[in-house]
Amino acid sequence: MEIPAFHPYQSVFPSHLIYPYHLVPENYVHWTETPESHIFSADLPGVRKEDIKVEVEDSVYLIIRTERIEESTEQPSSRTFMRKFRLPGRVDIERISAGYEDGVLTVTVPRYLRRAFFIEPADVPERLEVLARAA
Repeated sequence: MEIPAFHPYQSVFPSHLIYPYHLVPENYVHWTETPESHIFSADLPGVRKEDIKVEVEDSVYLIIRTERIEESTEQPSSRTFMRKFRLPGRVDIERISAGYEDGVLTVTVPRYLRRAFFIEPADVPERLEVLARAA
């Protein structure tokens, strides 16, 4: 594969306007942020669902890895893929989910949303008692 040379307008124009082709690394993982979650998606064509592992390490890192052993040739060869991401703050680790469909792995990391404390006005008694005075 040929790597394009530096173009003088590279700092002004996006690369997809300068170069006629789009270079995407083989192990590229797309990250999308929504108000409810962070979504990681990776194209993993030809990988079986059983060969994919999604792990959380030390409640700080999200690790996506695969290992595929090809036995169709005379000598078995293995193809591995591993990406490690630092999880953003305030995510709900217990609700992380992953799905694999049509060669695309999608990992959803929900945000930890703090719910506001709300008191229903009908629940407040008409007369409030003072339990302790502020100093």
